[in-house]
Amino acid sequence: MNNFGTRELDVVVIGAGQAGLSAAYHLRRSGLEPDRDFVVLDHAPGPGGAWQFRWPSLTYGKVHGMHSLPGMELTGADGSRPSSEVIGAYFEAYERRFDLRVHRPVEVQAVRDAEGGGVSDAALAAGSDSAVVAGSKGGSDTGPEAGSRAGRLLVESSEGTYATRALINATGTWDRPFWPRYPGQETFRGRQLHTAGYPGPAEFAGLRVVVVGGGASGTQHLMEIAEVAAATYWVTRRPPVFREGPFGEDQGRAAVALVEERVRQGLPPQSVVSVTGLPLNDAVRRAREEGVLDRLPMFERITPDGVEWADGRTVEADVILWATGFRAAIDHLAPLKLREPGGGIRVEDTRAVRDERVHLVGYGPSASTIGANRAGRAAVRSVGRLLSRVPA
Repeated sequence: MNNFGTRELDVVVIGAGQAGLSAAYHLRRSGLEPDRDFVVLDHAPGPGGAWQFRWPSLTYGKVHGMHSLPGMELTGADGSRPSSEVIGAYFEAYERRFDLRVHRPVEVQAVRDAEGGGVSDAALAAGSDSAVVAGSKGGSDTGPEAGSRAGRLLVESSEGTYATRALINATGTWDRPFWPRYPGQETFRGRQLHTAGYPGPAEFAGLRVVVVGGGASGTQHLMEIAEVAAATYWVTRRPPVFREGPFGEDQGRAAVALVEERVRQGLPPQSVVSVTGLPLNDAVRRAREEGVLDRLPMFERITPDGVEWADGRTVEADVILWATGFRAAIDHLAPLKLREPGGGIRVEDTRAVRDERVHLVGYGPSASTIGANRAGRAAVRSVGRLLSRVPA
């Protein structure tokens, strides 16, 4: 397509990671044709979703719980190769096999209501459902609850504008690394970086490194860095929970349910991993025995030469590595005013409660590879019901 004008489609999928490709696969199986009935837009330079940006030392053999995409297994992968290469090649082959025709690199700037969107001041005061089609004067990202909105959505992108009857948002979290703020942070003379930019352990040889964060990435980075660094310190806000034994299906459902409840309440979602605990494998056991995973409580401030605790204890550091997670990349949805007062988007199954045209996959409880697959299928079923009920 050219970059001019507005093109009408039934569905736009934003993002071509696990969730986005799963949705595209099920759209094809439902009888919709790419570039005729739906389009997949991805801002990344190549296939692989967030996996293509993973650090080189994360080999495929170290990846936990990678589930194949629907309809095509990932088999025979070399566990010693970087996961970015293995999964990137797998996603590329998947896109070709099912002819998904992903458009990339395409940046989506905003999604708006073609009817004018927003909420009028008068309707806000009256609490009327008619507010969903009134012109907006406010800048708030919240509005009255309204699950049914008429008309098309306008998806404004770097290759033009799409007018779509439904939207499947699969933008994940990788583009929104979370950086906590602490007093004195701007005075630190060393290097600060987030796990999103982690280059592998070699760059930390001979340095004193503070790793902040109690998740899987933080512990993986710490164990690698400890082998080459002069000194390492592990700092977390809460004491880490190590999980003994296999993680069964019942525990998985319970963990997903906790995240899903936050999403239903309109709160920002936590990752599923954050409520499952850290698996106590052989490498983790060894690191604990060697003192690598001796956790320190959160420091109070950052000094020019390191960090300092409330009791006056200090450590000197050359690097602070923030393994502090990510937030959902959904700023482009702000014009639709989907956020709740709690800061998140309230979702039932995959549907945004405030707008049934919008589905979020890879968000909250579906932010795992198996969850993304299921969410893609569920979103397409729901979109199909919408398209059959609402005339074009």
